[in-house]
Amino acid sequence: MKTILYMAIAGSMACFGLSSASASAAPTCDAGPIKIGAISTITGIADFSDAPKAAQAVFDQINAAGGVNGCRFEYSLADDKADPQVAAQAARDLIDNKEIYALAGGASLLDCAVNAGAYARNGVLSVQGVGVDPLCFHAPSVAPVNVGPYTLTTVMLDYATRNLKAQKACAFIAVIGGTQEAYAAAVAAWEKRSGKKITLVDWTLPLQGDLTPYLIKARDAGCDAVLTNQVEPGIVQWVKTADAQKIFGINWMFLAPGYTEGVAKALADSKQPVFIGTEWEPYTEAASAANKDWAATMEKAGLPKTAFSQGGYMAAKVIVDTVAGMDGEVNRQTLTDALKAGKLLSYPIAGSPYFFGDAAAHAPMQASKIMQLIDGKWTVKTPEWFTLTKAN
Repeated sequence: MKTILYMAIAGSMACFGLSSASASAAPTCDAGPIKIGAISTITGIADFSDAPKAAQAVFDQINAAGGVNGCRFEYSLADDKADPQVAAQAARDLIDNKEIYALAGGASLLDCAVNAGAYARNGVLSVQGVGVDPLCFHAPSVAPVNVGPYTLTTVMLDYATRNLKAQKACAFIAVIGGTQEAYAAAVAAWEKRSGKKITLVDWTLPLQGDLTPYLIKARDAGCDAVLTNQVEPGIVQWVKTADAQKIFGINWMFLAPGYTEGVAKALADSKQPVFIGTEWEPYTEAASAANKDWAATMEKAGLPKTAFSQGGYMAAKVIVDTVAGMDGEVNRQTLTDALKAGKLLSYPIAGSPYFFGDAAAHAPMQASKIMQLIDGKWTVKTPEWFTLTKAN
């Protein structure tokens, strides 16, 4: 894996992981600060603000250290309130009024679906901090720094069959918006990779309500590994329902949103085998050298250390390192060109090198670390990255 060399700019930038290209390149910004935007869901049904706050912290620290060759960053954040109309208005404001060059660090339930077309038409690229909806991974104008729920679906099924030796893998998927096709493609990718067939797929999993019929269905189908795409409350309910129904012998596989301290605490007394895939270096591994710079950045800014903040941090680093590798004036067009050049950028917190590139779709991140919940603590099951780009 290609590794970024971390260098100092103006004698004070080593802690920010800038590309070695900065030694010869000289970005300039005669027009003023480099304008970066983000659209996130902050109020409404979810709060993803940890991601853009972390991105802001990176830009603030770069600015405080003198910028990149004197170029500073101006960061504008908009809350889409999980409302498509608000999201569309926010994008117009950022593009037309604030005249942003690119977006970085956003984490939204619908920004990609609503605005990816507008970004493409205006030559604005988005380095999404946490891509959620399918279009985040299937649009020319967006390239998230997270693995995403669809690749993770393939990863978790792959881990269940290869590492846990599951013979009858099953999936119960809550379909939100137009996500069914993307999840179906993820399951099909696992089938092609493994040579196996999914035993059961249920597309009717509710976001709320009694889960007992679904667990009984999994038990009666003989499933020995079950994947669901639930988030924290649903995961806790699922596992507790399994305990209440005395259903044992099934490995429960969940996606990154379940990797929280809240899930660990709520299920501390359960003996069910619970596995979750991460999108970056496990944030609960405080002693991990891979987390050192991210953790120090969050501590300095007084921000919580969460998986979402890892996404915002990395997205901002991508922008900073891309700018550091540029030669000449930084503006919307030149920054877009630099991102489309597709240079590999590697970071300790990620198991795959990131690149934007010039393509119809982008899903560069393909590696996860698998965690198991044991006695109320998240335990790393794959010290090495579990990746779909090589045999495991």
